[in-house]
Amino acid sequence: MNFPCGRAFAAVAFFGLVLLAPRMAMAVQPDEIMADANLEARARHLSAELRCMVCQNESIDDSNAELARDLRILVRERLQAGDSDEAIRAFLIQRYGDFILLRPPFKATTWLLWGAPFLVLVVGAAGVILAARRRRTRFEDARILTDSERAKLKTLLEEEGS
Repeated sequence: MNFPCGRAFAAVAFFGLVLLAPRMAMAVQPDEIMADANLEARARHLSAELRCMVCQNESIDDSNAELARDLRILVRERLQAGDSDEAIRAFLIQRYGDFILLRPPFKATTWLLWGAPFLVLVVGAAGVILAARRRRTRFEDARILTDSERAKLKTLLEEEGS
């Protein structure tokens, strides 16, 4: 079977992959990789939890931004110096705030960040319920005819039937 839009779809898919391929590759450069496999695994784990301050929706492990590269190198330097994962996180939080974490902790300053999706869901559900109730009452009100409307309808039907 021959689909007329098959070639167009294939072209769009191909160019989409060509444009996205650099973004899908990990941003860690070969010169950043540590010789010690355990330290490198810790560095990758930490980098996956830290937000790129330039891209803001990617981890520094995935980002090609210069700042992300600098942060990856900083993480590796601190690991080489013997810092624990928590000490590195604390250092970066002190420097950049909780925003550096892709999953910030739940505390007084971040409660709105964590609660906003649930709040939006509750408000949206309440809006849908209220709209459905209004629509139902309007529909029910529209079905009921007053006495004068019934008399007029009866007259019209009788005239049409004659």
